[in-house]
Amino acid sequence: MKQRLLLLNMVLLLAIVAAGAVLRQKYLQSKGQQQVVLQQKPAPVPPPNIPPIQKTPPVTASTYAQVAQQMLFTRDRNPNVILPPPPAPPPPKVMPPLPFAYGVMDFGSGPLVLLSEKSGGQNKPYKVGDKIGEFKVLAVSNKEISFEWEGKEVKKRLEELADKVAANNAPPEPAATRTDATAGAPKPLPPPPAAPPAEAKPSKVELGENRACQPGDSSPAGTVADGYKKVVKPSPFGSTCYWEPSK
Repeated sequence: MKQRLLLLNMVLLLAIVAAGAVLRQKYLQSKGQQQVVLQQKPAPVPPPNIPPIQKTPPVTASTYAQVAQQMLFTRDRNPNVILPPPPAPPPPKVMPPLPFAYGVMDFGSGPLVLLSEKSGGQNKPYKVGDKIGEFKVLAVSNKEISFEWEGKEVKKRLEELADKVAANNAPPEPAATRTDATAGAPKPLPPPPAAPPAEAKPSKVELGENRACQPGDSSPAGTVADGYKKVVKPSPFGSTCYWEPSK
């Protein structure tokens, strides 16, 4: 038993010695590699290419022109003057009403037209070239008249320039001057007979518990019919009539 233990111890001792030799060899090998690395010189790295620093230009007044022109508190220093927008053009002129024509006559010296500026006003004769109000007479014929207004020619027929308002408001002709054209006209029909008075009773139109009065009911207030009593009350808009249940 002791011999076996002694043999086992010897084996363990030999294993420890072999492991130590291996470790020492590894240590010496790493130490040699370290020395080799430390003895190597690094390759020099070229310096970076740094551009030269630009020189600062000298300060001049022209470089601050934009600052001076755009200062908020001194707008008068801005040379760019903003002009106000041009005024809007005036609206086109509206042509006034044309004069009224009452007829054309010619006594050999040229046609004359009877014109008036207002309806029912006093008419006067005008020849070609005369002015009436803002219009100038350019040409006159038995059918139409030409005016000039603001450099434009305006043509109208005599029927369009007739004073229809004054003709409608003219007084009627006397009875003696009327013709007998209306003698055979049919006589007007007699007026229709008046409707009979409504019965003194309420209508079928219900107003809640009450009933409305019939049109044309002239019975006095307090009349009782069909279980209802007639009531008439004055109001600012006239009398109010209805039938209420009689108690």
